[in-house]
Amino acid sequence: MKIKLLIMLLALTSIIACNQSPKTEAKDGVYFVNLNDGDKVKSPLIVEMGVRGMALEPAGDYNEGKGHHHLIIDGNYVEKGEMVPKDETHLHFGKGQTIDTLKLSPGEHTLTLQFADGLHRSYGKEWSSTIKVTVIQ
Repeated sequence: MKIKLLIMLLALTSIIACNQSPKTEAKDGVYFVNLNDGDKVKSPLIVEMGVRGMALEPAGDYNEGKGHHHLIIDGNYVEKGEMVPKDETHLHFGKGQTIDTLKLSPGEHTLTLQFADGLHRSYGKEWSSTIKVTVIQ
């Protein structure tokens, strides 16, 4: 009886494993490596930025399929082809950096990662990622 039950359990496990959907490949775009939407964080916080489908390079020249990160604090993505502003809410990582430390006030903040070409022209919404984090004391 125990052997029959064990065989049935093994067969059931095998059937379930075969019917599971295969893992999908990660799509092209930018992403936060160490943060997720809805995270509660303390300030200062480390932000790690990633990109798939384009090469990371410093600002300076336009090279198709290449660019660098921008981080927009409490703002939206930049339309495709528009220059990413340079001010206190639009941080540029023109040396090709992928990590930074931010000081944010307590409360909810929106972080938008925006990829742009070597001339700081945005690749648009498709190459942005927005999350909300709550800074706790």
